Amino acid sequence: MQQFPQQFASDNYAGICPQAWAAMEAANQGHVPAYGDDVWTDRAADAFRSLFGTDCEVFFAFNGTAANSLALAALCQSYHSVICSSSAHVETDECGAPEFFSNGSKLLVAPAPDGKLTPDAVRALATGRSDIHFPKPRAVTITQPTETGLVYSIAEIKAIAQVCRELGLRLHMDGARFANACAALDCSPADITWKAGVDVLCFGGTKNGMAVGEAILFFNRDLALDFDWRCKQAGQLASKMRFLAAPWVGVLESGAWLDNAHHANDCAARLAAAVVGLDGVALAYPVQANAVFLTAPAPVLEGLRQRGWRFYTFIGGAARFMFAWDADPARVTALIADLRAVAGRAVCLV
Repeated sequence: MQQFPQQFASDNYAGICPQAWAAMEAANQGHVPAYGDDVWTDRAADAFRSLFGTDCEVFFAFNGTAANSLALAALCQSYHSVICSSSAHVETDECGAPEFFSNGSKLLVAPAPDGKLTPDAVRALATGRSDIHFPKPRAVTITQPTETGLVYSIAEIKAIAQVCRELGLRLHMDGARFANACAALDCSPADITWKAGVDVLCFGGTKNGMAVGEAILFFNRDLALDFDWRCKQAGQLASKMRFLAAPWVGVLESGAWLDNAHHANDCAARLAAAVVGLDGVALAYPVQANAVFLTAPAPVLEGLRQRGWRFYTFIGGAARFMFAWDADPARVTALIADLRAVAGRAVCLV
């Protein structure tokens, strides 16, 4: 089999971490009941309740688009709207799925140069119009960490939640890289979710060392009414649910979910530190989790591509490097060396 050098274009490039793989193998024994009526699904749900310290409702979906879209659909009627930042994944990268699964709930987009929603932005959109001709604001969604790699502090989440409560809005958190936020803040998962006022969390597993699978946690159990039927209708009820649930048992019970995030964050911090003072290269955003966005002259970016590095420039033109649970320190060193080399050459050519 042909082997390709490790890349940092996306944490989706990574394979399955050992703890998730071992749990999958353990679950692959004999016959068990289907559609989630099995010990692995129960065990995974209980592991979440233990981790968050609350009796939340837990569901499993195949991917983040489905998790976010179905969660928001559970919060809204078709005539409602959802407030999000201009760079939110639900707005830019889910192909209209939130609107589709909610039968038309509109996304109200707030300008957010750094990717973060603010209480003032939420209030402005939620109170700008109240007439019957405009979709009624019903929910707010924030991404933790944001698409730009920034992390909402506990205080920031509480401030947004407070506005939501004042205005009768529900608060949803897109946690595709939720583990990285917990690692960055050195806090418990509860501190930045239900204790801070979050109603529903989509906890990402795919980017944290699993093959597939996201968990949807309803901290307000009333909001989960009939959600299992919603998942079934959307094609998200796995017949062999144990294989979606078991990896969560592996990463949660072992603590790998947090270890994986710490390692990824540390690799991002290492790259960020290495570019300080490098001619023509700068950080587009502060590095707070596992993402590094670099601004650099076109010759520098092209020089990296010519040396075999892959990266995306879909947010503001900055080159994004995303570190996964299995980021190889030697490859981080190689990236830093190549970046310094092409940056130095670009300076010499000027």
